[in-house]
Amino acid sequence: MRPDPAALHGAAFADGRRLRDRAQRRRAHHEMRMARRRAHRFPKALAFALLVVAATVAGDTVLKVGAVVLLVLAIVLVTTPALVVGGTAIVLTRHVRRRRAAVAPRTAPDPARPEVVWAKARERFTALRAEYGAFECDPMAVLRLPALADVSVPSTARFVDAFAEAQALETDAFPPAEHARSFVAAVDRAERAWRAATEAAERIRHSGLSPAERATVERVIKLLTTARDSDSDPERLAAYARARSELAKLDSAGVVHLPRTARAALDEAARGALPA
Repeated sequence: MRPDPAALHGAAFADGRRLRDRAQRRRAHHEMRMARRRAHRFPKALAFALLVVAATVAGDTVLKVGAVVLLVLAIVLVTTPALVVGGTAIVLTRHVRRRRAAVAPRTAPDPARPEVVWAKARERFTALRAEYGAFECDPMAVLRLPALADVSVPSTARFVDAFAEAQALETDAFPPAEHARSFVAAVDRAERAWRAATEAAERIRHSGLSPAERATVERVIKLLTTARDSDSDPERLAAYARARSELAKLDSAGVVHLPRTARAALDEAARGALPA
């Protein structure tokens, strides 16, 4: 099964956001550390100013005034870096909070609006139905993952039941709240069951077939590939005919269950290969 482009894009977006946030935190930490280093230099100026004040207590008025000025400057120089560091931290914190608040509505529907949650679930179910339908209409996909079309496989049976439940609860318009919640929960179960059934079919593949049956399946896949890619009408016609014959034997023997939609797609493709 091909990976979903929307899921990859969402994962890439999430990874990029995490990297940007980490870089921001590192820059803020570096700025605060440098500000602290600068702040450590200023207590020396304050100590010097205090010494000047102490030395000029008995002196004249001019020296006293100068000492007071130096003391005020030292205090300003000491307190300014702390203010800068605190202000920087506040600005960065507010920036991160604004970014998270802006991103949150796009990553999850508002739980206070059940119609939005229902609409999102309906979109997800439409995508799931399209993916399931595409599989059942593709004979080659069924031959590669036969367990996904076989309801005797437990994971496939669970998916078919979950899919049928969600389909029974689907409505064109927003239903009552309780019905909407049941539909959303059913879609969640159907999606999880589809992933589990697909993963199980990937693991199983042709492991349950005998060597002769496995060879027959591989031969049919080659015939269908030839029929699809050949530029020769007689070659395509012969390949489709042999593939249909081999598939009928596999189906009647219970080796591979070919859905009716896949069989209909194969018959239509074979008719399309007939010369005009």
